[in-house]
Amino acid sequence: MKITTKLWVGLIILIILSPLGLLLPEHFKAGAAWGEWGADEMQKLVGYVPQGLEKLSSVWKAPLPDYNLPNNNSGLPQLSFAYVFSAVVGAGITILAALGLGKLLVKKD
Repeated sequence: MKITTKLWVGLIILIILSPLGLLLPEHFKAGAAWGEWGADEMQKLVGYVPQGLEKLSSVWKAPLPDYNLPNNNSGLPQLSFAYVFSAVVGAGITILAALGLGKLLVKKD
């Protein structure tokens, strides 16, 4: 099997396993994922919000906040679908950005 095929299979497996992000934190009582804190969570964890985070937190709004579709607060199957959808969108954006950057950087003879 070619290396690119192995990479695609690995990516698809990771996308399919993405709903584990719903189950594992709940099972281990872990709370939010490490490093995905917003300003309000940072206030609770550290006691203050860093100035840069506070200033930039209103600049970027996630296209799929909390890895969820808008107005989708249903059960586990719907949330799992939203996680998989979010993974597909994120992987797609990353792949398109990498391919676009590659086209810009590679010189044609």
